[in-house]
Amino acid sequence: MNTKIFGQHDEATIRQIETCVAAGGARGVLCADGHKGYAQPIGGVVAYKDKISFSGVGFDIACGNLAIRTDVTRDQVAPAMGAIMDEVVSDISFGVGRTSKTRIDHELFEDETWKLKPLRELKKMAAEQLGTVGSGNHYVDIFADEQDRIWVGVHFGSRGLGHRTATHFLRAAGGKDGMDVPPTVVEERSELGQDYIAAMKLAGRYAYAGREAVARHVVRGILGARALEEVHNHHNFAWREEHEGEEYWVVRKGATPAFPGQKGFIGGSMGDDAVIIEGVDSPTAREALFSTVHGAGRVMSRTAAKGKFQKVGGKRVRMEGLVRHDEMVKWLEEKQVVLRGGDLDEAPQAYRRLPEVLDAHEGTIRILHTLRPLGVAMAGKDIVDPYKD
Repeated sequence: MNTKIFGQHDEATIRQIETCVAAGGARGVLCADGHKGYAQPIGGVVAYKDKISFSGVGFDIACGNLAIRTDVTRDQVAPAMGAIMDEVVSDISFGVGRTSKTRIDHELFEDETWKLKPLRELKKMAAEQLGTVGSGNHYVDIFADEQDRIWVGVHFGSRGLGHRTATHFLRAAGGKDGMDVPPTVVEERSELGQDYIAAMKLAGRYAYAGREAVARHVVRGILGARALEEVHNHHNFAWREEHEGEEYWVVRKGATPAFPGQKGFIGGSMGDDAVIIEGVDSPTAREALFSTVHGAGRVMSRTAAKGKFQKVGGKRVRMEGLVRHDEMVKWLEEKQVVLRGGDLDEAPQAYRRLPEVLDAHEGTIRILHTLRPLGVAMAGKDIVDPYKD
């Protein structure tokens, strides 16, 4: 099996990437933050000749990260971090199915691709949701780097547009929903394949526009700062790429493209450092299809972290999970992180440590900046996250 594996993984995750490669893939990669996903593992990369995997890109099409370096410093913002994070959650909509508090006009809504089924039915919803963050592990963070320069980082994708687009095409291709199912792979040149590629690219433009709107508002509208540098990339997407003289559709699910000289923003957890990285050229990097981690990677499921619901005396009661609330709070207090929203399923204890997964990719990337979180905003604990992957 032509699969490059970084780091340590359970057998189920390894079996899942091998299944994807066996179902028409030419090459595969499993990054060190990998864990099981829907049909293709998070942290999984598969290169296809003349085929594309709908389930490989996943339900959150074009999920990605944007980090903006500003012209303000830690001393200027840290004393007011509580008020700043209050303003973040006041100005920006977090959660499932939310609409933006400020309507954002964008040229992407003039794209002819909106005439495709199902996009024409999704355009109104997409316009209303542009600039919203969503739930799960999606966030708006404020960081300080090693020089005490302030960065704003965001992580989210194409919202309901991506989820419903993926659902439509998976059904049209006869794909199955679930984790332990074969990947849904179609011919690139088929009508369905061509329509999907067009829809995926539009969702990519949409995700970029949303992340830019949110992060730039925090920089300019809340911090009153100027943007000096932007580092932006998808990590749930498919790209047409050349590797060692061959053309492939490279499908990355929870994996950051890291070509030589290409920068990427990689988050940890709500209480851990993030990094700005740059890809380098090396034999190992080429084996990795110039791909690296997109985050720290989960070590337990959301349910395991928070605890399952059970009926007790006729009532639905959540049983204790593996992460305790006081442990999460202690971690954040020690790191001096101001948290708005979030829950135990996103606690640092539910994740690997980012330096460890980055170490596993040594020789394929270099770390340019380490970002320490000062403020973290996420959807609240009462929000259920249906946006898979």
